[in-house]
This record gives sequence, structure tokens and C-alpha cells, in this order.
Amino acid sequence: MSQFLPLLVTDIHHTIRDAVVLTLKPEDADAFAFRQGQYLTFKQDFDGTELRRNYSICAGLDDGVLQVGIKRVDGGAFSTFANETLKVGDTLHAMPPQGKFFTELEPDTAKNYLGFAGGSGITPVLSILKTVLKREPQSTFTLVYANRAVNTIMFREELEDLKNRFMGRLSVIHMLESGQDIDLFTGRVDQAKCDALFETWIDIKNIDTAFICGPEPMMLAIAESLKTHGLEPDQIKFELFSESQQGRLAKQEMAKRSEDQALTQVTVTIDGAAHNFTMTKGQSVLEAALENNLDAPFACKAGVCSTCMCKVTEGEVEMLSNHALEDYEVERGYRLSCQSYPISDKLSIDYDHH
Repeated sequence: MSQFLPLLVTDIHHTIRDAVVLTLKPEDADAFAFRQGQYLTFKQDFDGTELRRNYSICAGLDDGVLQVGIKRVDGGAFSTFANETLKVGDTLHAMPPQGKFFTELEPDTAKNYLGFAGGSGITPVLSILKTVLKREPQSTFTLVYANRAVNTIMFREELEDLKNRFMGRLSVIHMLESGQDIDLFTGRVDQAKCDALFETWIDIKNIDTAFICGPEPMMLAIAESLKTHGLEPDQIKFELFSESQQGRLAKQEMAKRSEDQALTQVTVTIDGAAHNFTMTKGQSVLEAALENNLDAPFACKAGVCSTCMCKVTEGEVEMLSNHALEDYEVERGYRLSCQSYPISDKLSIDYDHH
């Protein structure tokens, strides 16, 4: 179910001091055909512990390569390994591309896109903007890219090249914490900053879709400002890779609630086989499945990717956090198993029902 396939590392390029772009060659090229804005889930063993991490594809559909960008995070085992230890010729293992951080391409339509990226949040947005500029020749893209300083801007040269190549169709606004000539482009991206941008630089009325990828507080502030200025929720697309504070608190509360409660009888269908076991109500469906040695798919365990999606076919769960499923999917019974805690005494979950 959660099949990891080999990827040969053919090139490692430092885009800034503490970030690398990995060029990867899959054994099975068809399995790694991707949509712009999707991500790969990697797994790696560190001292006997298996870690899974999501990294966005930064290549456009027409680049002819599979590439991901990985920024080193202090204390991050996988990102440090990718930046310091990994060598050309090594093999990584990843699931085929996933994610819904894109819109359908329409080559004959003129659309106006807006992208907001913070730090390494540029990786999926770069894939989207390169693809859109190439495949929708009448469309425009405005990128607002927030970083601490000039030397922390990933893909700075590539963005300049793209601006020159697609003159008049790509505009890039760099927001830095200090050192900018224009006050509006200095400081953190918050709601007030967005409001000012939309009043003077960016005409929201003409924007078809906005893509936001970066730290959660920044994304929420931008989304709020976009809605205030007239964008509908379905015109705003998020990509988030870390668990929210709210999600962590909800999990603690759920663990407390489970004490002294009755158990739930669960049937999990995976790869065509049904498995039965008993679990507590203070445990997520995913945790219980993994504890029972089932090969259930997962990546972030934080409700922000859709890797662990399943369908509830009997019984009821409470889903604590959802940054990945659309409303219509939830209505059809789909849930994120990493965030789903049993409410009923009987529960049936189907991982094959996609």
C-alpha cells in the first residue's frame, strides 16, 4: 500500500548555503510522473528509527527532471542528512508523487495567479509557476516571496532568469526582514502587510487563484487578507507541512478523554485483505493500524498531507485536524487516519477505497 520506490541521486546543487536541490532518477519513471506542486514522501533509517519526510518537487513539468528542494532545519535528521551526508550515486526511497496543491492547466485560457511563499515554501510554488508560464502562454504569475535576508533566498538566480524569460508575465516581490529600499517590502508578512500590498501593488479583483506555502501563522494571515479583499475560499490553495498548535492540543485532550473508556472493535481493509483488532478511543486509527503491524500509508502524521486517507464505511470517528481533504471528500466519508479517533464501539476503515 505505502510502496516506497528507489530514486538514484544524480545531482546535488546548493541553491543557498543551507539548502540543496536533489536531482533524482527513478527506476520506474511512470510511477514518478507528477503534477506541478506535488510532493514526495521519503523514508530513511536513522540509528534504527525510520523517519518519513515530505519534500515538494521544485521542477516544472517541462524541465525533464525530477527535483526536490530541501532546506536544512536545526535538529532535523533528514534535512541535515540531505544537506551534509548524501552523495551523488546514493539511492533514496520515496512514495510516488502526491498532493493537491495545484489547479488544472488550461492552455487556451488567460489566468492571473498569485503565489505567496515563505522560505523553503518556494519549492512547490516554483514548480507551479514554471509550469503555468510554459503551458498557459496567456497567463500571468505574481510571486510574493518572504525571507530573512538576501542570502537566504532559495532559487534567487532561477527566479531572475524566469523573470527575464517571461517578461511582463512574471513579477516577483521579495519581502525581507530588513535592508529593503521600500518600506512595504520590509518586515514580516502579516495581515496588515497584505492589506497594504493589495491596496497599492496587487489587484486582487483580477486574481483567479492564490497559492500559499510557508509557516502556518503567515499562511493564515495571508488567507484572511485575501478573503477580506474578495477572494473566495476555493480560490485559495494551501500547502502546509507541519502540525498546528491546535492539532497538538487536540491530541493531548483526546488522550485524556480515552482513560477508562470502552474499546472499539475495528476492521481495517488494506490491499484487499480485512484485518480485525481492538483499540482504545484515545488512539488514532493510523497508530492502531501500525501497532497491529499493518502496512498503512502515512507521511506527516499531522493532518497536513493526504497520504493516510481512508474511508469510514461503518461507525464514526472524530477527525481532529484537516488541512488536506476537500469538503466534498469528507462528505463522502473520507478521513485522515492519523487524525481520526473512534467515537463508536464498532468501526470499519477502508484504505483501498480511493
